[in-house]
Amino acid sequence: MKQTTFMLFFLLAFTLSLLAPACGQDVRQEKEEPLFRRNPNYRLQTKLYSIYKTQRATIVMLGNSITQGVEWQELLGRPDVVNRGIGSDVTEGYLNRLTNIYALHPRVVCVMGGINDLYSNVPVEAVFQNYRTLLEELVANKITPVVQSTLYVSPKWHNSKTKNREVALLNELLKQYTSSRNITYLDLNSVLSLDSELLSEYTWDGVHLTASAYKRWRDLLVPVLEQLEK
Repeated sequence: MKQTTFMLFFLLAFTLSLLAPACGQDVRQEKEEPLFRRNPNYRLQTKLYSIYKTQRATIVMLGNSITQGVEWQELLGRPDVVNRGIGSDVTEGYLNRLTNIYALHPRVVCVMGGINDLYSNVPVEAVFQNYRTLLEELVANKITPVVQSTLYVSPKWHNSKTKNREVALLNELLKQYTSSRNITYLDLNSVLSLDSELLSEYTWDGVHLTASAYKRWRDLLVPVLEQLEK
């Protein structure tokens, strides 16, 4: 009886030892899944892109929910602009959906992002490297990029002081890089923020923008687009 009990215990322990590595591997794979793939907005919007009938756009607005939050064709008063902002998207997600951008054959891509990366604890240097790769890809495909500064958040948004310091560092890296590559850098914070904080009059929740903020954004962007199109 004791021998039978011992054998059953041994077989159970051996079976569990075989299963353990597989279970551990599944957990690691789940943890390593890219941020953008965990975003239901990303899955929905990229599927929608595949059924949209628009085949060409002069200008593509690439970003996250802040970009997605306005009708750019109406804001800029021109039909050749396409909005490719996705709520909660990160810079790695931008890279993964560049084929959707190329399919539109744009001349200019205006990009803004990074805040979702930083709030997901992606290091500033990693966000910057994603930006570099993105810009290099656009230029290689003969598309003119316009980098729009990552916006600060207001004090009403959680952990604002720490994250705004990271925003400042990211923007400094982007300024230096775009200057060295003769890429246009549009400093939105110069009109929407003060003392490294998004002004309360330009946000309704601490991070997303009001109509007056989009108007200021437009006022800065339009002359840049006109210059690039000369």
